[in-house]
Amino acid sequence: MSQAYNPIIVALDLDSAEDARNLVERLGDAVEFYKVGLELYAAAGMEFVRELIAAGKKVFLDLKCYDIGETVKRATAQAAKSGVSFLTVHGSGAVMRAAVEGRGAGGLKLLGVTVLTSFDEADLADLGYPCSVRELVSLRARKAMEAGLDGLVCSPQEVAEVRKITGPRAILVTPGVRSAGASKGDQKRVATPAEALRNGADYLVIGRQVTRTADPRAEVLRICDEIRGHVKMKL
Repeated sequence: MSQAYNPIIVALDLDSAEDARNLVERLGDAVEFYKVGLELYAAAGMEFVRELIAAGKKVFLDLKCYDIGETVKRATAQAAKSGVSFLTVHGSGAVMRAAVEGRGAGGLKLLGVTVLTSFDEADLADLGYPCSVRELVSLRARKAMEAGLDGLVCSPQEVAEVRKITGPRAILVTPGVRSAGASKGDQKRVATPAEALRNGADYLVIGRQVTRTADPRAEVLRICDEIRGHVKMKL
């Protein structure tokens, strides 16, 4: 795998800045991109996000913003000022358009959330959606491109279809990625890292497989070996 492109984003789904800081130190130069989601954001906030950026790391701020347009616009503007690389927003047209307006001319990339990888058909039915997971993912992918987003977060099981909709320039990030034999946890729509990349993913969000192992750095390097030869170079 090229030194210039590592598709792994490690999910810092931890409950304190201290635990997250220790993990980042253990991973060292094996990982440059980290996801900060709701749990760590609630525990450590933007202060820890800025700490990661100051240390030369890239941050995927996974807040799945969903609110009235003005609030989303202003929150996105704040995220853009911080220097984070990616920010997630809900796949609603009004929300996505507000986020595009709020980010301004900086380098922040906006990703629309399609359908959570912990959801299946029964979960959509419970929410009242009269369609399949794939149909809703496809709809949100089209709407995200129309709204001017940079990419999407989607399950590795739908990433090939999303790639057909978005074309080659969109950034596609896939959670729900597990090596063969690894626990699925609470994820329902999963695939291996190599499968996700072959199907069109640009980045792989990997959490517990790395964060809950005895040697996180060794596990990242093992996954890199596993996907060697399947990574598409980004210019």
